[in-house]
Amino acid sequence: MSHKIVTRFAPSPTGHLHIGGVRTALFSYLYARQNKGTFILRIEDTDKERSKKEYEDSILASFEWLGLNYDELHRQSENTEKYKVYLHKLVDEGKAYISKEEKKEEGDRDSVIRFKNPNKDVTFNDHVLGQITVDTTDLGDFIIAKDFDNPIFHFANVVDDHEMNVTHIIRGQEHASNTPRQILLWEALSLEIPEYAHIPLILAEDKTKMSKRAGALNVFEYKEMGYLPEAILNFMSLIGWNPGGEQEIFSMTELVEKFSIDRIQKSPGVFNMIKLDWINKEYLKKMPYENQEEYMIKFIPENFTKKSQYTSEKLHSIVPIVMERISKGCEITEMAEAGELTYLFENPNINKDILLSQIKKQLKDTDNVGLETKTKEILNKIIELLTNLDENSWENEMIKTTLWDYATDAGRGIVLWPMRYALSGLEKSPDPFILSQIFGKNETISRIKKAIETLN
Repeated sequence: MSHKIVTRFAPSPTGHLHIGGVRTALFSYLYARQNKGTFILRIEDTDKERSKKEYEDSILASFEWLGLNYDELHRQSENTEKYKVYLHKLVDEGKAYISKEEKKEEGDRDSVIRFKNPNKDVTFNDHVLGQITVDTTDLGDFIIAKDFDNPIFHFANVVDDHEMNVTHIIRGQEHASNTPRQILLWEALSLEIPEYAHIPLILAEDKTKMSKRAGALNVFEYKEMGYLPEAILNFMSLIGWNPGGEQEIFSMTELVEKFSIDRIQKSPGVFNMIKLDWINKEYLKKMPYENQEEYMIKFIPENFTKKSQYTSEKLHSIVPIVMERISKGCEITEMAEAGELTYLFENPNINKDILLSQIKKQLKDTDNVGLETKTKEILNKIIELLTNLDENSWENEMIKTTLWDYATDAGRGIVLWPMRYALSGLEKSPDPFILSQIFGKNETISRIKKAIETLN
């Protein structure tokens, strides 16, 4: 076997790249990079009926978006002549034969090429599962090609892996049952057998098979939801692999350094959406402000640009308060559609009872007339204090300093609640100092005055 490590990931272009496939590709990529080896992407497109160019393009685009840079790109459909050579070799040596088949259904073939099974025990050492021995007798004389132009999966894989000098085959445990067949073929062709590592299945959080609801989506569905490629790779690396220690956020450089086949677990890994969201949020926090703004704009509905108080400057200023509330971009869209961002771009609707509610609670007063008078007094005092604050000093901390002594003396809940509600029209919103900075002096005072009008 070559001393240079060569790994491969071999998807079929019969669908988009599935999130589970990302982990297999990632582990193969990490092992190759760690050993300064070669990582190959091989498109297994021998299924002519189901393989589609659009899916191949989607797979390639997924790799580009994820940043998994392959060293070589191959397509099985380009290797037909090589398969013929090896098929003829097996048939000529009596290790395979053309088998006449009984046609059970219309469209069935009347002949195929079968491998002459030596009916022996096959033993191989798997880097994850340990030593495995299988009696291959039950496999019978299995089919390796429909004809000399159409090899099937097991045979094409063996030829490709040999021709591409693959040294380590890292793939899902569901493929472990294919390995004995392929080892028989390796031996029959007198080729050196690569090393195998069958990585664990990925299960939903309830330990059942993954479904769409439990995360079984393709790469671009995750992209559309606003997950970052770095977050997806970081998250997928931790399913079934234990790096040791408490660290959970890894750069690609760190993953390459720390990855070890020996630390891949045998038992199934669990796809935890809450953890994925947490990791994605950590990466969003690390984004430069400009990148956060660009990210946020992708998920703000287009109709927001038509709202009465929309400006690009205001959009720029709300980045922190929006980003701190989300773990993925689609939540921005959800917030917008639920009306939770509308107040930022147009005057809110003020409900008098809600405006009075906190003061009512704190003063334990049931006299609405008295509460209205008290609330007007508070809001007018806020306007008076803010009016005296120079516009050049109009920023969050200065606004807070201007109001803080009054709020402390009168009661912070009594002062800051009606101010915040007057600005947002929401019972839960960012603090009033941040909102005031975003809206600017004139708009802040105007909104507070409109709230007072609801009490008249």
